[in-house]
Amino acid sequence: MKRSVKPPRVWQRMLSGRRLDLAHPSPLDIEIEDIAHGLARVARWNGQTRGEHAFSVAEHSVLVEKLMRKLEPGLGPADQLTALLHDSPEYVIGDMISPFKALLGESYKGVEARLQEAVHLRFGLKAVTPAGLKKTIKRADNICAWFEAVQLAGFSEAESDGFFGKPPEGLKLKLAPLPPTEAQALFLKRFGEIQTAMTRQEAAK
Repeated sequence: MKRSVKPPRVWQRMLSGRRLDLAHPSPLDIEIEDIAHGLARVARWNGQTRGEHAFSVAEHSVLVEKLMRKLEPGLGPADQLTALLHDSPEYVIGDMISPFKALLGESYKGVEARLQEAVHLRFGLKAVTPAGLKKTIKRADNICAWFEAVQLAGFSEAESDGFFGKPPEGLKLKLAPLPPTEAQALFLKRFGEIQTAMTRQEAAK
């Protein structure tokens, strides 16, 4: 008699109690507290950075959103939230370094895209980031990565120029990796500020 094969578990239980299905993520199973908690404990650069603490994706996300506002001061709160959440799938799947993403190929990209869409829908954003906004966020992301590479990850400026492009003339960042609880609080604080701005914008219509 042939035994039935039990399908693999593809959901993760979050501290909020939600069970997020990685194959078919539902916006209803996504909570900002879970995202902030996870991202504050995910290390950029696989943890290969200087300092007492890892440089978290939560802290990186806050900086990228801030840099995006410098690049495009006229962008509204929905665009700001899109930037803050640009790496949000990593609260579930971790921060895969670029070389490993290249090895994993399209299967990784598909999971990441489905999670990103679910996060966006949960918080009232467009499911897919518009191309122009995505380009601006990527530019801010690369600027942040340049400073991380030089100050924390042991890259030379010349190496970072080649990988990420030169940052704008005169723009400076001083990075200080935060403990997870502080990075989490920083992320949630900025999220709350943007949510308030979005609510005010809706009320003014």
